[in-house]
Amino acid sequence: MGALKLSSPAFENNKPIPAKFTCKGENISPELAISGIPNGAKSLALIVDDPDAPMGTWVHWVAWNIAPTQKIDEGSVPAGSSQGITDFGKPGYGGPCPPSGTHRYFFKLYALDSVLNLPPTSKKSDLESAMRGHILEKAELVGLFSK
Repeated sequence: MGALKLSSPAFENNKPIPAKFTCKGENISPELAISGIPNGAKSLALIVDDPDAPMGTWVHWVAWNIAPTQKIDEGSVPAGSSQGITDFGKPGYGGPCPPSGTHRYFFKLYALDSVLNLPPTSKKSDLESAMRGHILEKAELVGLFSK
């Protein structure tokens, strides 16, 4: 994997996520900056999850068919995207809200060579299956949060 990069003006990689983007604040998604989208990318997909959750990885956001773009605005639904069901039981972004300790939140961006045909009831596992064989590049941003 190469040039695809994911960052945020709200926090640096492996640094704390501001409370605004969590259950302690406005619970809105942070702005995401994207660069190095490979030629041939027809769509982007985004998964945000917390592998440190006590009951196993907790899914905070699942979105696919995002139009290739340089930016996903704060608190927005990515352009052209479909949003799947998170572990909060509904579509859309659900911010960090760990029961205890500091957790890591992985923002995983995928550049895909196709547009995916998934129903809106899809979950992370459905998206991962549909992406198989279509990932051109992957980028990752990790944020930290503790209540």
